[in-house]
Amino acid sequence: MLDAILFSALAMTAIIALRYFASSGAFALATRFRRPGYHDRLGPQIRREISWSLVSAAIYGIPAGIVAWGWQERGWTQIYTQWDAMPLWYLPIAPLAYLALHDTWFYWTHRWMHRPRPFRVMHAVHHASRPPTAWAAMSFHPWEALTGAVVIPALVFVIPIHIAMLGLVLAVMTIMGVTNHMGWEMFPRRLVHSRLGGWLITASHHQRHHEEYRCNYGLYFRFWDRLCKTDRGLSERV
Repeated sequence: MLDAILFSALAMTAIIALRYFASSGAFALATRFRRPGYHDRLGPQIRREISWSLVSAAIYGIPAGIVAWGWQERGWTQIYTQWDAMPLWYLPIAPLAYLALHDTWFYWTHRWMHRPRPFRVMHAVHHASRPPTAWAAMSFHPWEALTGAVVIPALVFVIPIHIAMLGLVLAVMTIMGVTNHMGWEMFPRRLVHSRLGGWLITASHHQRHHEEYRCNYGLYFRFWDRLCKTDRGLSERV
């Protein structure tokens, strides 16, 4: 049993690392075409980002692997595979609930990590990327990575979700994590500046956090930033 758990943890670590290289690499390549020369002088920084991200991949992979083993071998979680196991109207509800709860956790832990001591101990690693690049999406100190690694593994124990919808949640996490750090806006202006866009976080919004530190703490949505008056709008540089 221990060997199977270890294999599952190693497999999930490898999957997360490969997903990181595929997604960050693809958007880094897009950045090369969209903003030629943007990364030319950032070689040492990008190497640090990749090093920290590989450590983060292991920290994310271990609990994910344990949970995956428990789901397959012991039925621990609320993940289901049959489309008719829950009403069809529930399918989109679960990923929205996951994203909303993850966003809430991220906002408050992220805001806490901007207090002087937690910032020095762990969050300074992420903000050492100046400017952030597509490779910085998982560039965390291990303690910070741990705060993010427990969220989805915890939610699958309490909120039923179809395996395909869980994949959708992970895809949104990956895409938004990378694109929010690219330093340029990949989404159309008409979306970013629309009424809907006013509630979503994209590169324009998150870039301002990296510029000013004390604002724009959210991950997916601007709800908590607006409610807590920490939303300072979009960066003028993006």
